[in-house]
Amino acid sequence: MSENPISNDLNGAIPSFFARPNVRQEVIPIAGGIPFGIERVLNPEVGIGGAYGTWGESYDNTHLKELIEQRMGEPLRDDEKMNLAELGFVNRHHIPHLTDEEHLELEVEVGSRLLREAALANGWQPAEVQAVLIGMSGPVADDYVERICRRTGIPESALKVSVHKACDSSVGGLNLALNPGLTAAGQTNIAEALHGKKVLVGGIEGLSRFTGRTRDKNALQLFGNGAGVIGIIPGMTMKFLVGKDYEAFDEKGVLAVRMFYPHSGKRVAGHTMVEVSQVGQSHIRVAGLMHEPGNGDPIAMAGPMGMVKLFVRTGVQVVSEVYQAYQKLMDKLGMPDKPITVAIVHHANYKINKLKEKHLKKEGISFPMPWLLSEFGNVSAASNMIAFLRQLPSLKSGDHILFDGFGAGTYYDVLAVALGG
Repeated sequence: MSENPISNDLNGAIPSFFARPNVRQEVIPIAGGIPFGIERVLNPEVGIGGAYGTWGESYDNTHLKELIEQRMGEPLRDDEKMNLAELGFVNRHHIPHLTDEEHLELEVEVGSRLLREAALANGWQPAEVQAVLIGMSGPVADDYVERICRRTGIPESALKVSVHKACDSSVGGLNLALNPGLTAAGQTNIAEALHGKKVLVGGIEGLSRFTGRTRDKNALQLFGNGAGVIGIIPGMTMKFLVGKDYEAFDEKGVLAVRMFYPHSGKRVAGHTMVEVSQVGQSHIRVAGLMHEPGNGDPIAMAGPMGMVKLFVRTGVQVVSEVYQAYQKLMDKLGMPDKPITVAIVHHANYKINKLKEKHLKKEGISFPMPWLLSEFGNVSAASNMIAFLRQLPSLKSGDHILFDGFGAGTYYDVLAVALGG
C-alpha cells in the first residue's frame, strides 16, 4: 500500500475545514448559533460547478474523545480509541443536542443554502433548476428534499428524487440521473427525463444527529456532518459512458443501520431490495432495505475490519465489471488507450480505499484514487460529491471519470462518465 498522507503524529496539524481560504463562514441562528461553512467550486472548461460544506463545531482527533465521553457518560478506554489518522481522518463536525424541531430547521436551512450556492456556482438561478436528486442515510424528514427545494425557490414542478442507500446514496442518485438502463418496467426513466436539463445532484448528511442517539463508540468516532451538491446538464456537461448498480444484503449486520425513511422492511428472494415510490406529483423516493440494529440504535458497527471485508471484495468485483465494459466501449469508439483520469471513491476510510486499489491492480486495473476528505470524517453519501468538487479544478473537458459509490445495505453504484462539451 502507498504511504498514508496523514502521519500518526499529525492528528491536529491539518486545520479545520472552516480555516480553508475559500470557505465562507456563517452562523445559523439555532441553539445559540451553529457554525456553518461553505465553499463554491466552478470549472468553466467542463461547465460544472457546485458547493460543499459542513456545520457544527470542529473536533480534531484529540478533542473528539472529550465529546464522546460526554455523550456516553463514561470514559473512552484506550482499547476503544480508533487510530483515526491512520484511517485518513483528522477532523469532523458535530452539533449539540437539539430538539426535533431544531434539528429539522437546522438541516432544512443547511440544505437550502447548499442548493442555492450550487445553483449559483453554475450560473443558474434557483428558479431555473429542473431537478434535484439528494442522497441521505437518515433523512430528518420524509419530505426533506421537497422542503429544501421550496425554501431555495426551486419550482414545485422540478423533479425531486430522495435516495436512501446509505453511503452509496449520492452516487446512486448520479447513476439514476445519467444511466437510462436503470429504470424498471412501469417506473419513470429518470435519466431520459433529465437529458439536457439543469440538474442538482448531491448528498446531505446530518450524521451528528444520526449518531447522537447511538451507543456505538466506533460510529461516534468515524462519522460527522457534511454535504456536497454538484450541478450538471446530463448529456452535455456530464455524459454517461458505462455503469451499473449492485446489491448484496449484509446478512451479518456488519454495518447495521436503522431505516429513518419509509420502507416495507420486507426482503423477497430474487427481487431488488430497493423500493421506488412516487410521493406526490414531482417527488420520487428510492429506498434501500437495511439490516437494522437489533437494539433500536441508529447504527451499529462490527468494527473497521468488518467494513473492510464487507466492502472490498464485492466492491472490487463491481468496479472490475464496469471497467471491463468501459474498455469494450473505448475499443468500439476507436479510443482503446483513453484512460480513466481519476476515480472518485467513497471515503469510508483510507485503509478500505487503499486495499481496493491494491486488489484492482492485481486485476490489471489502475487509475488515481486520491484521498481528499481528511477534515470531515466519514460523511457517508456526501463524500463522493465533496471529493469530486475538490478534484474538479484540475479536470479538463473530455476527461473520463469513474465514480465508485458503496455503503451499508449493501449497495454499490459505479459509473464512468465523460466531462465537458
